[in-house]
Amino acid sequence: MGSHRWKLLAVLCAVYFMVILDAAIVRVAIPSIERDLHMSSEGLQWVANAYMLTFGALLLLGGRIADLVGRRRLFLAGLAFFTFASLLCGLAPSGPALIAFRAIQGLGAAAMTPAALSTLMTTFAEGAERNKAIGAWGAVGGLGATAGWVVGGPLVDGPGWQWVFYLNVPIGLVLLALALRLLPESRDPSVTRSFDLPGALTVTGGLALLMYTLVDAPNAGWASVRTISLFALAAALLIAFVWIENRAKEPLVPLRIFRSRSLVAANVGFGFAAASIYSMSFVLALYGQEVLGYSALEFGFAGLVLPLTAGIGAAVGQGLVTRAGSARVSGVAMGGLIVGFVLLAGVSVHGSYVRDMLPALIVFGPPLGAAFTAYSIATLAGVRERDAGIASGLNNTFEQIGGAFGTAVLATIASAHTQDLLRAHVPVRPALNEGFQAAFTAGIVFPVLGLVASAFLAGRWRRSQRVTVAPLEPVVAAAGE
Repeated sequence: MGSHRWKLLAVLCAVYFMVILDAAIVRVAIPSIERDLHMSSEGLQWVANAYMLTFGALLLLGGRIADLVGRRRLFLAGLAFFTFASLLCGLAPSGPALIAFRAIQGLGAAAMTPAALSTLMTTFAEGAERNKAIGAWGAVGGLGATAGWVVGGPLVDGPGWQWVFYLNVPIGLVLLALALRLLPESRDPSVTRSFDLPGALTVTGGLALLMYTLVDAPNAGWASVRTISLFALAAALLIAFVWIENRAKEPLVPLRIFRSRSLVAANVGFGFAAASIYSMSFVLALYGQEVLGYSALEFGFAGLVLPLTAGIGAAVGQGLVTRAGSARVSGVAMGGLIVGFVLLAGVSVHGSYVRDMLPALIVFGPPLGAAFTAYSIATLAGVRERDAGIASGLNNTFEQIGGAFGTAVLATIASAHTQDLLRAHVPVRPALNEGFQAAFTAGIVFPVLGLVASAFLAGRWRRSQRVTVAPLEPVVAAAGE
């Protein structure tokens, strides 16, 4: 039984790695896709964003459906959807077709990811054993977020951009076969099989609008009427969702789970950790290719140190969390990310890999792995089996929203600063470099805010290990605690 569970963990982690990698690897292929499919710059951004939009918007819904209909069933359906959509992406004859197939990929990812994480939670007992399992999960999340350069570069410069999608097909089929043999059905029979349709519509619509606005804001302008209106509409839908859930007999998201300060603080911290690494990876790839002149393949090998050191940080972090608690580990980790951003803020237009990139990547990697692990453990501590799916959906939703927000903010800062310098007749490469410096400097804010979230975890670890889920009470009463 012991070896069976660890084999199952390997399958679950491999699926998560594939899901997170797919959000990052496509960015390496963007120039090749532009040439082959003759896409506009506006269309190109949606090759990446269509996946993130459906993935981020449907994670909460996917998590609750896993609790209601069974995690095995939803996991297998999501993995099959994702694998088939990956094949369609590689075969896409046009830009609009590729964008549509990417959205289907996100749908599959939103189904299988919370089902996978909630299966992990119900398979491993809370404590050191589950910490090890979540440590592995957090490690592959960090690896997936940073390995896009390493995996994508050789594929794009070799057989072609289509293979960043084709790669998922044989891997997905193997994982499907293994999951059919290893994955048990997991559903709490005490959960009533009723579906909160108003809650599902409002939260999915609100999250979809929020994700869309975040990825669209750099083009439309953060202060534009369009962006402000969309943010307001997303907020209105999410407020309506909370109102509905507080009155629903069988809510999609039981608001009782938010009574744990540990869960809320850890999810917020996780969002800022994701904002840090997603945005850093995006801007550093632009610096390496547009300022230093690296090809996709060269930059992929140059960035290899980041996923390797992130894996080490995750392995060490899960052991430290068991002994010292998630608050201390995540706090130290976010401090390390601050140092990494400070180093990157000094990148030079005449820089080199050894002087400008390598020190920052070495500093960034271990804290990244430790932060993902510590926050993941804290977000899932004390959650009952009946709420495992929705807790897993929350964990992944904060990661996707944080990543989208961080990337959008730093992309906007880099672009705006560069354009100002170009209008002042500064040469292109120095202007780009200063834009990236400004973005990295602004990125320091994300781990600083993560430190604040970690402070709210301080002194709460032992209590979070013993969280019990009380009957649903009015939101006002919960907020007062």
